[in-house]
Order: sequence, then structure tokens, then C-alpha cells
Amino acid sequence: MTLTSRLIIFVAVLASLLEIIDTSIVNVAIPTMMGNLGATLEDVSMVITGYTVANAIVLPLSAWLGERIGRRNYYLGCISIFTITSVACGLAPNLISLIIFRILQGLAGGALLPTSQALIYEQFPKEKAGIAGAIFGMSVMVGPTLGPVLGGYLTDNYGWRSIFNINLPIGILTLFLGVICIQDRTNGVKNKTDLDVFGLILLVLGVGCLQFLLERGQADDWFESKLITSACIISFISLVTFVWWELRVKFPIINLRLFKEPIVVSGIILMSCLGFFLYGIVFILPVFLTRTFNYNAVQIGEIFIPGSLLTALFMPFIGKQVQTIRDPRILIFIGLFTVEICLYMMTFFSSLTSERDILYMLFARGVALAFLFIPINSTILSQFSGFELGQVAGLLNLFRQIGGSIGIALIGTLLARNTNYNYNQLISHVTNLNQNAMNSFNSTVMNFSNTFIKDIGLANTSSAAIASLYNRIQNQAFVLSFLQLVGIMMVIFSISFIPILFIKLKKKVQNVSDSH
Repeated sequence: MTLTSRLIIFVAVLASLLEIIDTSIVNVAIPTMMGNLGATLEDVSMVITGYTVANAIVLPLSAWLGERIGRRNYYLGCISIFTITSVACGLAPNLISLIIFRILQGLAGGALLPTSQALIYEQFPKEKAGIAGAIFGMSVMVGPTLGPVLGGYLTDNYGWRSIFNINLPIGILTLFLGVICIQDRTNGVKNKTDLDVFGLILLVLGVGCLQFLLERGQADDWFESKLITSACIISFISLVTFVWWELRVKFPIINLRLFKEPIVVSGIILMSCLGFFLYGIVFILPVFLTRTFNYNAVQIGEIFIPGSLLTALFMPFIGKQVQTIRDPRILIFIGLFTVEICLYMMTFFSSLTSERDILYMLFARGVALAFLFIPINSTILSQFSGFELGQVAGLLNLFRQIGGSIGIALIGTLLARNTNYNYNQLISHVTNLNQNAMNSFNSTVMNFSNTFIKDIGLANTSSAAIASLYNRIQNQAFVLSFLQLVGIMMVIFSISFIPILFIKLKKKVQNVSDSH
């Protein structure tokens, strides 16, 4: 491998980390931003939603834009815009300007993942596609883990603005090296066809509104909100019309005929399920650790690190296995089966669960992600080349993100509703007529001292006992809801075994080196 190829891989990994870390680094700074900007949680959450929606809009467009503008100009331009808007976010004087800059940052960041993925695959011959997948996979899997830890550290020590300003030196380094080594494809021709304005508008409306309703649905009580209802209607009409239009137009933005390939459909379903599991666990486990063990953001990030490092260690091994194994579907099956084991281990979680048990589950998760991410990407992308490879890479990244958004929306909604239902069921048994409830109440009263009660600001030991009993019931209702959700996730994820049957590799696998 030449020095130029190594530099290209380094640039692509840095760009991927920039985008992925920025997706999760903001989450831990939300409380600080609320106090500093004088905004509500609902208002500040638009900083995350705006970025995610903008990101989702650009993902499927990335290959088309790169072909039209030129890969070098497009990629380096997006790195520049991403870096500039990061600094602008750090300097934003108010919430409105911060949200605007985050949307612009998301639009630029949407290009980085699929283009970086294609650039990495381009540096390897077809028979070494597994190694390319391992290199890209390490950045994609490690990024979400580093985000909360880095965000918590920077926010606590340097303020929330530092989580954006840190992108400046990394962005400048990435851009400098990119200018040196990134080139357009020698056999690539810029797409000078007419701009499909109507298709572009439909895609922006459809994907943007879909991502918005998934991000904001639970917070706005879903279809009780006119805004969410309108977003759902606009998204449905836009996406249906988009499909109809793109199949008729001469030069479509996205080649929807790719969906005629069973391997593309199978890959999209698998990546959606992977996103559902990846982001679903990252969402629900921190809530469990916070509610049950009072972990802060940095502690939560730290407990994810060992499993993520295990993923990174396994990826080179899995990359080599992809090259040598006759049927890569075996690796995918092992990964899916390990996910089910991981979820099964979570069904035993409770307030008595040790940190060791949680780490064992995260180790299983780490192994599962290594067995899934590389074989799925390498198997699907190795069947395409050139412009089609870029489009398929964009679609895989888009549906991984949509799958994750669906997972978070579903889990958030069911968690809130199940917790309320379980609480009402439990509280109905806590009465004066229930001997166990009265024994628990009386023993709690006896354990509290009057001095302690005065210190915490309660009137008497009875009030303290009632408050304690209330908290215990709330926690028990949450744990029951958590276990119910894990069971639902196991059932939903079992769907991912079906697409394996439809992954049919061509007799002559196309080289992945001629990519967008």
C-alpha cells in the first residue's frame, strides 16, 4: 500500500470520527446549555434534532452530489464547512443561532460518512474488502462511545462551547492532509445532467419530516401534536411521490432501481436492524444506569469503553475472516445470534445487578457488532463499483440512522407508557389493607431518625417513609418496564434473520476499488 493510500485512509477515519462523535457529544452538555442559554429542555433538544435531520437529508444525496460537483471538491468542501460551523456553534451568542449553525453542520457532516467509507474501500482490492470494512467500522463503532466521555470531560472542565471548538484543530489537520492526498476518480466523469429540482425537494421534505417526527414524537406526545401529525402526512406524501417521480425522471438523484437487487434490500434491512440495536442500547442502558445506580454521563461513557475496545480488537480478525470464509452469511448469523444473547442477558438486569454483569453484556454487544458491521458492509458493497457503490453506501448509512431513530422513538414511547402503567398496577397494592406494604412502611419509619428527617427538610418520619416508598415503587415500575422493553427488542430484532436468506452473491464479485 502506498503512502498516499495510507494518508487517504487516515483522512477518512478522522472525518468519520468528526461526524460520529459530534452526533453524541452534545447530549451530555444539554443541562449546562439550558442554564447558560436560559432555555427549556424542549428548546435545547432542537440542537440535536436539527443536526440529525440535516444529516439524514444529505446521506442519500451524497453520491449524487459528489458525482456532480466532483468528489474532491465535495468532500474537502464539506470538511471545511463542518469545521467552520463547529467554531460558529462554539461562538453562538444565542440558541437560535446555535440551532442554525448545527443544521448547517449536519448538512456538511452528512457527506462525511458515506464518502469516507467509499474512500477507504477504494484503497483495497476486492479480496481485502474485509480489512477496509474493519478500518471504517472501528471509527463508526468507537465514535459513539467516545462522544459522551469526551463531552462530559470538556463540559465539566472547559464549558459546553469547548465541545464544538475542539473540532477546529482536528478539522484543519483533516483538511490539510485531504488537500494533499484526495483526488477525483481518474475514470470518473462529473455529472453535468440537469438538476432534478422536484426530486430534491421531495427527498428533503420526505426524509427531513420523517426524521423530525421520529426525533420529536415522544416529546410532543406524537399525534396529539398538530406539528407531528403534519410532519407525518408531509413525509408520507413526499416519499411516495418521490418514488413515483424518480422512476420516471431521466436523471434521478437516487437510482431506486437498485432496490430491485435483493442484496440491496437485504442489506438495508440488516443495517436498519443494526441501527435499531446499536442506538437502542445506547439509549435505554444509560437511562437504566442513571435511574437504578445514579450514574452520571462520564461514568456511563466509561462503562461502554471496554466493550467498544473489544469491538475494535475483533474487527481486524473479522475482516480477515470475511476474506477467507466461503459464505460471509455465517459471520452475519453469528453476529445476529450474539445480539439475541446480549438482549437475553439484559432480561436478568435489576437493581441488584452488579457492574460485572453489565460489562459481560457489553462485551457480548461488542463482539456482536464486530460480527455484523464488517460482514454486512463488505458483502453488500463488494457487489458494486463506481457511482453505484457510493449510492449504496449512502443508503446503508441512511437506513442505519433511520433504524436507530425508530428504535429510540419506539423505546422512548414504550418506556414512558409502560412505566406509568406498571406504576399504577403496583400502587394499587400499596394500601393500608396490604400487610406487606404496611410492614415495609413501619420498618422504614423505624429506620429514620428525627435529626435526619429535619436535615432533609421533611416534617416527620412518616412523611419520609411515604417518600421512600414512593421512590421504591417508581424504581420498581421502571425496572419492570425496562425488562418488558428488552423482551420486545428481542422479538423485533429476530426479524433480521430473514434477510440473510436473500443475500445472493454474484458469481463474479465486482471490485470495490472504483468507488465514489
